[in-house]
Amino acid sequence: MEWSFVLAGLFVGIMVGMTGVGGGSLMTPILIFGFAIQPAVAVGTDLLFAAITKAGGVWAYMKHGVINWQVVLRLAYGSVPATLLTLVALHYVGVSDETSGEIITIALGIALILTSSALLLKDFIAGLLRAREGHPFVTALYYLREENKHKVRATVLVGAFLGVMVTMSSVGAGALGAVTLLFLYPRLKGSEVVATDIAHAVPLTAIAGIGHSTVGTVDWSLLSLLLLGSLPGIYIGSHLGVKIPEHVMRPLLAIILLGVGVKCLL
Repeated sequence: MEWSFVLAGLFVGIMVGMTGVGGGSLMTPILIFGFAIQPAVAVGTDLLFAAITKAGGVWAYMKHGVINWQVVLRLAYGSVPATLLTLVALHYVGVSDETSGEIITIALGIALILTSSALLLKDFIAGLLRAREGHPFVTALYYLREENKHKVRATVLVGAFLGVMVTMSSVGAGALGAVTLLFLYPRLKGSEVVATDIAHAVPLTAIAGIGHSTVGTVDWSLLSLLLLGSLPGIYIGSHLGVKIPEHVMRPLLAIILLGVGVKCLL
Protein backbone atom coordinates (compact mmCIF):
# COMPACT_ATOMS: atom_id res chain seq x y z
CA MET A 1 0.00 0.00 0.00
CA GLU A 2 2.84 2.40 0.83
CA TRP A 3 4.31 2.08 -2.65
CA SER A 4 0.88 2.82 -4.08
CA PHE A 5 0.96 6.23 -2.39
CA VAL A 6 4.49 6.87 -3.67
CA LEU A 7 3.37 5.99 -7.21
CA ALA A 8 0.33 8.26 -6.85
CA GLY A 9 2.66 11.11 -5.84
CA LEU A 10 4.92 10.28 -8.78
CA PHE A 11 1.99 10.36 -11.23
CA VAL A 12 0.66 13.67 -9.92
CA GLY A 13 4.15 15.16 -9.85
CA ILE A 14 4.66 14.22 -13.51
CA MET A 15 1.32 15.79 -14.46
CA VAL A 16 2.15 19.00 -12.57
CA GLY A 17 5.57 19.15 -14.22
CA MET A 18 4.05 18.61 -17.67
CA THR A 19 1.06 20.94 -17.46
CA GLY A 20 1.58 23.31 -14.54
CA VAL A 21 -1.74 22.28 -12.98
CA GLY A 22 -3.21 19.15 -11.50
CA GLY A 23 -1.76 18.98 -7.97
CA GLY A 24 -4.89 19.36 -5.87
CA SER A 25 -7.12 18.69 -8.86
CA LEU A 26 -5.75 15.15 -9.24
CA MET A 27 -4.33 14.22 -5.84
CA THR A 28 -7.46 14.81 -3.75
CA PRO A 29 -9.77 12.73 -6.03
CA ILE A 30 -7.14 9.97 -6.19
CA LEU A 31 -6.95 9.82 -2.39
CA ILE A 32 -10.74 9.89 -1.96
CA PHE A 33 -11.84 7.56 -4.77
CA GLY A 34 -8.66 5.53 -5.30
CA PHE A 35 -7.60 4.91 -1.70
CA ALA A 36 -10.87 5.56 0.19
CA ILE A 37 -9.25 8.26 2.32
CA GLN A 38 -11.73 10.35 4.32
CA PRO A 39 -12.45 13.57 2.30
CA ALA A 40 -11.34 15.95 5.06
CA VAL A 41 -8.06 14.04 5.55
CA ALA A 42 -7.46 13.92 1.78
CA VAL A 43 -7.96 17.69 1.50
CA GLY A 44 -5.88 18.54 4.58
CA THR A 45 -2.97 16.32 3.55
CA ASP A 46 -3.09 17.54 -0.06
CA LEU A 47 -3.00 21.20 1.05
CA LEU A 48 0.36 20.74 2.78
CA PHE A 49 1.50 18.55 -0.13
CA ALA A 50 0.76 21.48 -2.49
CA ALA A 51 2.42 24.06 -0.23
CA ILE A 52 5.67 22.08 -0.02
CA THR A 53 5.86 21.12 -3.72
CA LYS A 54 5.16 24.70 -4.89
CA ALA A 55 7.53 26.38 -2.41
CA GLY A 56 10.50 25.48 -4.59
CA GLY A 57 8.81 27.19 -7.52
CA VAL A 58 8.44 30.41 -5.54
CA TRP A 59 12.13 30.38 -4.66
CA ALA A 60 13.07 29.97 -8.34
CA TYR A 61 10.71 32.73 -9.48
CA MET A 62 11.96 35.11 -6.75
CA LYS A 63 15.47 34.82 -8.15
CA HIS A 64 14.12 35.93 -11.56
CA GLY A 65 12.15 38.80 -10.04
CA VAL A 66 8.88 37.97 -11.84
CA ILE A 67 6.53 37.81 -8.83
CA ASN A 68 4.14 40.76 -8.52
CA TRP A 69 3.97 41.03 -4.73
CA GLN A 70 1.37 43.80 -4.83
CA VAL A 71 -1.08 41.46 -6.55
CA VAL A 72 -0.12 38.63 -4.15
CA LEU A 73 -1.01 40.88 -1.20
CA ARG A 74 -4.34 41.88 -2.76
CA LEU A 75 -5.27 38.23 -3.23
CA ALA A 76 -4.11 37.43 0.31
CA TYR A 77 -6.29 40.21 1.78
CA GLY A 78 -9.26 38.18 0.60
CA SER A 79 -7.97 34.62 0.82
CA VAL A 80 -6.46 34.58 4.31
CA PRO A 81 -9.59 35.76 6.19
CA ALA A 82 -11.79 33.53 3.99
CA THR A 83 -9.52 30.56 4.71
CA LEU A 84 -9.66 31.14 8.47
CA LEU A 85 -13.45 31.53 8.43
CA THR A 86 -13.84 28.36 6.37
CA LEU A 87 -11.63 26.44 8.81
CA VAL A 88 -13.78 27.69 11.71
CA ALA A 89 -16.90 26.57 9.83
CA LEU A 90 -15.42 23.11 9.18
CA HIS A 91 -14.48 22.80 12.84
CA TYR A 92 -17.99 23.84 13.85
CA VAL A 93 -19.62 21.33 11.50
CA GLY A 94 -17.19 18.62 12.61
CA VAL A 95 -14.62 17.37 10.11
CA SER A 96 -15.19 13.73 11.04
CA ASP A 97 -18.91 14.11 10.57
CA GLU A 98 -20.52 12.46 7.53
CA THR A 99 -22.17 15.78 6.60
CA SER A 100 -18.76 17.46 6.47
CA GLY A 101 -17.49 14.75 4.09
CA GLU A 102 -20.45 15.31 1.79
CA ILE A 103 -19.94 19.08 1.81
CA ILE A 104 -16.23 18.68 0.99
CA THR A 105 -16.97 16.22 -1.83
CA ILE A 106 -19.53 18.63 -3.35
CA ALA A 107 -17.07 21.54 -3.04
CA LEU A 108 -14.42 19.34 -4.70
CA GLY A 109 -16.78 18.55 -7.59
CA ILE A 110 -17.62 22.22 -8.15
CA ALA A 111 -13.95 23.23 -7.97
CA LEU A 112 -12.93 20.52 -10.46
CA ILE A 113 -15.63 21.53 -12.94
CA LEU A 114 -14.63 25.21 -12.65
CA THR A 115 -10.95 24.30 -13.07
CA SER A 116 -11.60 22.13 -16.13
CA SER A 117 -13.79 24.86 -17.63
CA ALA A 118 -11.03 27.41 -17.06
CA LEU A 119 -8.55 25.14 -18.88
CA LEU A 120 -10.89 24.31 -21.78
CA LEU A 121 -12.57 27.68 -22.32
CA LYS A 122 -9.80 30.16 -21.55
CA ASP A 123 -8.94 30.95 -25.18
CA PHE A 124 -12.60 30.76 -26.28
CA ILE A 125 -13.71 33.27 -23.64
CA ALA A 126 -10.84 35.62 -24.50
CA GLY A 127 -11.82 35.49 -28.18
CA LEU A 128 -15.50 36.02 -27.34
CA LEU A 129 -14.69 39.11 -25.28
CA ARG A 130 -12.65 40.56 -28.12
CA ALA A 131 -15.44 39.85 -30.61
CA ARG A 132 -18.10 41.52 -28.39
CA GLU A 133 -15.99 44.49 -27.40
CA GLY A 134 -18.81 47.01 -27.84
CA HIS A 135 -21.37 45.10 -25.75
CA PRO A 136 -22.35 46.88 -22.47
CA PHE A 137 -21.53 43.81 -20.33
CA VAL A 138 -18.11 43.39 -21.94
CA THR A 139 -17.49 47.14 -21.62
CA ALA A 140 -18.29 46.90 -17.89
CA LEU A 141 -15.86 43.99 -17.50
CA TYR A 142 -13.09 45.92 -19.22
CA TYR A 143 -13.87 48.96 -17.06
CA LEU A 144 -13.55 46.73 -14.00
CA ARG A 145 -9.97 45.85 -14.82
CA GLU A 146 -8.95 49.33 -16.07
CA GLU A 147 -10.25 51.29 -13.05
CA ASN A 148 -7.67 50.58 -10.35
CA LYS A 149 -10.05 50.96 -7.39
CA HIS A 150 -12.48 48.40 -8.83
CA LYS A 151 -9.63 46.11 -9.88
CA VAL A 152 -8.27 46.03 -6.33
CA ARG A 153 -11.71 45.14 -4.93
CA ALA A 154 -12.22 42.46 -7.58
CA THR A 155 -8.80 40.95 -6.79
CA VAL A 156 -9.62 40.79 -3.07
CA LEU A 157 -12.97 39.13 -3.86
CA VAL A 158 -11.23 36.61 -6.13
CA GLY A 159 -8.81 35.89 -3.29
CA ALA A 160 -11.72 35.31 -0.89
CA PHE A 161 -13.38 32.91 -3.35
CA LEU A 162 -10.12 31.00 -3.80
CA GLY A 163 -9.64 30.87 -0.03
CA VAL A 164 -13.01 29.16 0.46
CA MET A 165 -12.64 26.75 -2.47
CA VAL A 166 -9.05 25.77 -1.71
CA THR A 167 -9.72 25.22 2.01
CA MET A 168 -12.78 23.11 1.25
CA SER A 169 -11.41 21.12 -1.67
CA SER A 170 -7.65 21.88 -2.07
CA VAL A 171 -8.49 22.78 -5.70
CA GLY A 172 -8.55 26.15 -7.45
CA ALA A 173 -5.36 27.95 -6.50
CA GLY A 174 -3.73 27.06 -9.84
CA ALA A 175 -5.92 27.25 -12.93
CA LEU A 176 -8.70 29.44 -11.48
CA GLY A 177 -6.22 31.87 -9.97
CA ALA A 178 -4.22 32.12 -13.20
CA VAL A 179 -7.28 32.70 -15.40
CA THR A 180 -8.60 35.53 -13.22
CA LEU A 181 -5.15 37.15 -13.10
CA LEU A 182 -4.89 36.96 -16.87
CA PHE A 183 -8.16 38.88 -17.17
CA LEU A 184 -7.67 41.45 -14.40
CA TYR A 185 -3.99 42.13 -15.17
CA PRO A 186 -3.55 41.80 -18.95
CA ARG A 187 -0.25 43.69 -18.86
CA LEU A 188 1.41 40.96 -16.80
CA LYS A 189 3.63 38.61 -18.79
CA GLY A 190 2.80 34.91 -18.81
CA SER A 191 5.71 34.11 -16.49
CA GLU A 192 4.58 36.86 -14.09
CA VAL A 193 1.03 35.45 -13.97
CA VAL A 194 2.29 31.94 -13.20
CA ALA A 195 4.84 33.18 -10.64
CA THR A 196 2.32 35.47 -8.88
CA ASP A 197 -0.31 32.74 -8.82
CA ILE A 198 2.13 30.24 -7.27
CA ALA A 199 3.43 32.84 -4.78
CA HIS A 200 -0.13 33.32 -3.54
CA ALA A 201 -0.92 29.60 -3.59
CA VAL A 202 1.92 28.62 -1.25
CA PRO A 203 0.86 30.65 1.83
CA LEU A 204 -2.81 29.98 1.06
CA THR A 205 -2.37 26.21 0.98
CA ALA A 206 0.06 26.32 3.92
CA ILE A 207 -2.35 28.26 6.15
CA ALA A 208 -5.26 26.04 5.13
CA GLY A 209 -3.15 22.90 5.62
CA ILE A 210 -1.90 23.97 9.06
CA GLY A 211 -5.50 24.79 9.99
CA HIS A 212 -6.55 21.29 8.92
CA SER A 213 -3.68 19.80 10.97
CA THR A 214 -4.97 21.47 14.15
CA VAL A 215 -8.24 19.56 13.82
CA GLY A 216 -6.50 16.29 12.95
CA THR A 217 -7.16 16.08 9.22
CA VAL A 218 -3.55 15.77 8.04
CA ASP A 219 -1.98 12.31 7.73
CA TRP A 220 1.74 13.03 8.12
CA SER A 221 2.97 9.57 7.08
CA LEU A 222 0.78 9.75 3.97
CA LEU A 223 2.15 13.22 3.22
CA SER A 224 5.75 11.96 3.36
CA LEU A 225 4.98 9.09 0.99
CA LEU A 226 3.28 11.41 -1.52
CA LEU A 227 6.22 13.82 -1.44
CA LEU A 228 8.65 10.92 -1.92
CA GLY A 229 7.01 10.27 -5.28
CA SER A 230 6.05 13.79 -6.35
CA LEU A 231 9.42 15.54 -6.07
CA PRO A 232 11.15 13.34 -8.68
CA GLY A 233 7.86 13.26 -10.61
CA ILE A 234 7.90 17.02 -11.08
CA TYR A 235 11.47 16.81 -12.38
CA ILE A 236 10.53 14.06 -14.86
CA GLY A 237 7.34 15.87 -15.94
CA SER A 238 9.14 19.15 -16.59
CA HIS A 239 11.37 17.34 -19.10
CA LEU A 240 8.49 15.44 -20.72
CA GLY A 241 6.46 18.63 -20.97
CA VAL A 242 8.96 20.04 -23.42
CA LYS A 243 8.31 17.15 -25.81
CA ILE A 244 4.51 16.81 -25.50
CA PRO A 245 2.52 19.73 -27.02
CA GLU A 246 0.54 21.81 -24.51
CA HIS A 247 -2.51 21.83 -26.81
CA VAL A 248 -2.66 18.04 -26.37
CA MET A 249 -2.01 17.75 -22.64
CA ARG A 250 -4.17 20.56 -21.23
CA PRO A 251 -7.46 19.51 -22.93
CA LEU A 252 -6.81 15.90 -21.89
CA LEU A 253 -6.25 16.96 -18.29
CA ALA A 254 -9.33 19.21 -18.40
CA ILE A 255 -11.54 16.35 -19.62
CA ILE A 256 -10.26 14.07 -16.83
CA LEU A 257 -10.94 16.75 -14.23
CA LEU A 258 -14.42 17.39 -15.64
CA GLY A 259 -15.27 13.68 -15.42
CA VAL A 260 -14.05 13.45 -11.82
CA GLY A 261 -15.91 16.64 -10.92
CA VAL A 262 -19.17 15.26 -12.28
CA LYS A 263 -18.58 12.00 -10.35
CA CYS A 264 -18.19 14.00 -7.11
CA LEU A 265 -21.59 15.62 -7.62
CA LEU A 266 -23.47 12.42 -8.53
